[in-house]
Amino acid sequence: MKILMLSWEYPPRIVGGISRVVYDLAQKLGERDNEVHVVTFCEPGTKELEKDKNVIVHRVHSYDVGTYNFVDWVLHLNFALTERAVALINDIGKFDIIHAHDWIVAFAAKTIKNAYSIPLVCTIHATESGRNWGIHNDIQRYISGVEWWLGYESWRAIVNSNYMRNEVKSVFSLPDDKIRIIPNGVDLNKFNGYTKNLEVRRKYAMDHEKIVFFVGRLVNEKGAHVLLDAVPKVLHHYYDTKFIIAGRGPQLDHLKWITASKNLSHKVYFTGYISDEDLLQLYKVADIAVFPSLYEPFGIVALEGMVADVPVVVSDTGGLGEIVHHGVDGMKAYTGNANSLADCILELLFNPDKAEEMGRRALEKVRRVYNWEYIADQTMDVYKEIVESCKQSSWNVKSIKEQLDIL
Repeated sequence: MKILMLSWEYPPRIVGGISRVVYDLAQKLGERDNEVHVVTFCEPGTKELEKDKNVIVHRVHSYDVGTYNFVDWVLHLNFALTERAVALINDIGKFDIIHAHDWIVAFAAKTIKNAYSIPLVCTIHATESGRNWGIHNDIQRYISGVEWWLGYESWRAIVNSNYMRNEVKSVFSLPDDKIRIIPNGVDLNKFNGYTKNLEVRRKYAMDHEKIVFFVGRLVNEKGAHVLLDAVPKVLHHYYDTKFIIAGRGPQLDHLKWITASKNLSHKVYFTGYISDEDLLQLYKVADIAVFPSLYEPFGIVALEGMVADVPVVVSDTGGLGEIVHHGVDGMKAYTGNANSLADCILELLFNPDKAEEMGRRALEKVRRVYNWEYIADQTMDVYKEIVESCKQSSWNVKSIKEQLDIL
């Protein structure tokens, strides 16, 4: 099958979780003798065209004509994506399916779909309404409208959790039979060759101290501020604990200010941006990984912690709440509740045997449910369903010549 994927991020460009999902899915689909082309935004220092293992990657530049806001930049990017896709189709022929990832590529996806009569499937990774707890201004209303439009134009809409299925049904009124739930996954071999590096660990903690690790974009919905509010209670009961907060974002300076105001700077470390290599090493030296999100459609970071064999604590929200079975393969805290989060952390700190058993069960679950082999199979089933349904339907965009002949 010839597959055209559209995404505004693909490694090494990593803005959020979409990049890793598109990469892993595209690679697994390519392993199955599919011809997979990803058209994406060009990160500085990358090639405009390259064969990345099992995937052919086409990178474009957004038209640089002095855009002053993100919405205009997205429109310019879509022109560039469309231009490259048209040239590609003219060169190698039609694709069997277009797979669009999130609203940012919606205009290009819809244009190519109707210009070449290629069925479209989208993955809705999150919604503007969910990220902002409702729609509060014109820009958010516009983005939400484009999200609805992408779902409307798509033959099927893929979401990554039951939570997201309910959200897109509620926000966009998508019919249930148009939605397919396929979870995200994680590379099961991600931590092969990595062990607990004492030199790395001693940069942050003494040998007798425990490390609680957070990684994510430093924005409100990821809940790093909830973790900071939980730190005093954890230290009151288990003082030999250090906290590492990895990532960058608009709240970094504010979170540092909160830490200083609570006199916790000697216990909390902010790494800022870290490379993939450093991230893998930090997971391996951590004793607990904490993800206290306020809004989380899925939560790949939790899967990474589970694959790293680190006991995880998550907030009971969205997809995170579906990944973890409380007290069995991880701990779940009440969303936004620092007291509950501290209790969950302390439960693992004071019961290392229980924490180790949870980590083992979590790893088993990831291998069984959240592996990319299984996810790629599910995705191919959706592709085949769409292609077959398209063949049996009357859907077809007639060429201008055909329409003129009719006239």
